[in-house]
Amino acid sequence: MKTVSTHATTFARRLSAGVAALAITASALAAGTAQAAENGKFRLGIVTFLSGPAAGPFGVPSANAAKVVVDALNAGKLPAPYNTVGINGVEIEPVLIDEAGGATKQVEEFRNLVERQKVDAVVGYISSGDCLAIAPVAEELKTLTVFYDCGTSRLFVDNKNPQYVFRTGLDAAVDNIGAVRYLAATHPDVTRIAGIQQNYAWGQDSWNDFTQSLKQVMPKTQMVQEQFPKVFQGQYGAEISALSVARPQVVHSSFWGGDMEAFVLQANARGLLDDAIALLTCGESAIDRYKDQAPNGMIIGARGPFGAFAPDNELNTWFKTTYSGAFTMAPTYPATKMAHAILGLKYAAEKAGAKPGSVPAPDAIAKAFAGATFPSVSGTATMARANGHQNVQEIGYGEYVYDSKAEKGTLRNVKTFSGDCVTPPDGTTSDEWIKAGFPGAKCN
Repeated sequence: MKTVSTHATTFARRLSAGVAALAITASALAAGTAQAAENGKFRLGIVTFLSGPAAGPFGVPSANAAKVVVDALNAGKLPAPYNTVGINGVEIEPVLIDEAGGATKQVEEFRNLVERQKVDAVVGYISSGDCLAIAPVAEELKTLTVFYDCGTSRLFVDNKNPQYVFRTGLDAAVDNIGAVRYLAATHPDVTRIAGIQQNYAWGQDSWNDFTQSLKQVMPKTQMVQEQFPKVFQGQYGAEISALSVARPQVVHSSFWGGDMEAFVLQANARGLLDDAIALLTCGESAIDRYKDQAPNGMIIGARGPFGAFAPDNELNTWFKTTYSGAFTMAPTYPATKMAHAILGLKYAAEKAGAKPGSVPAPDAIAKAFAGATFPSVSGTATMARANGHQNVQEIGYGEYVYDSKAEKGTLRNVKTFSGDCVTPPDGTTSDEWIKAGFPGAKCN
């Protein structure tokens, strides 16, 4: 346990340094936000966690990515087709907001962004609860809003006819359908499965999607143990003991951020992962921090073609190089998703037909965004669900391997599954689609 404690302390120091660095980033991003809206700039609200447990692993990388991309866009230094200045020739003025505080506070912050800060669009939100609260307000205020990370499958169930709300990230059901597809392709003989999830909607829904998908794809599997500790609990000795007694071959978890990293360190130290394979749907976000404290062969994902799973294309090469040069570490999936969302917004705004050098109207941007296919740091994105408001892309999983010489985590045995293989069709909820056996899925 001393090794775990030492590593956790080191990790905490890194997070503290990251948050301190973010304070500088936030100050730079928010400079001049007291100016009037009629200052000739495209005012872009950027919302992510700047404090609290989600700041270090998610908010810091996301805010850093926003700074890198916005600075480069304003200088006209991105690869084509994003090599024009700003958005539609208008300089971008970012307004950075902390997502911490809960849904009620975020609704107040959103109204302030629109009604007082006079932003032209908003990109943000990690929490699914925040997205569900913000979506109807964005529609009410007719504000172009791009959700870059939150995964709730309810987003376009509760908001069936979206006009101004878009999601460039993927539906969370895709995470777990993809995880099952990967498990079936790489470990077809597995029969004993356990799970540990945070005890709120995200964890409960993830476990339901995963177990229901297993029944369809790997019907011989048995769920031998499930644990639902409190979110941000941090210590998982009792849960790890219960999982160990059940002797699973695979332990699935939708844990994210500090909870995920604490679980891996503790489960590895206690021997759970000597015999069981951890399958982490959000695991890529800590690929540079696990080091040798995580076992080789652990299965990790990035909630889509993001972070280490992003393709080798000109845009991603530029992004990885620029981000790494600025922050001395490779961008993990939250950073890639933020960059991806901002590029999607720029693409739609410049297809909206406004006069160059002017800010396009929200209605025009929304019309251009709906159903768009745009190139990105994550490959090609297609807004092909929810009447053109939900992105559909492939998802990848792979095995974590620590390269001791390079002192960095790498991936092996990566497999990807197309968006049409893992994404429910329009008009069908993820739960309905899974229970029906994935009708219409196109899996090669």
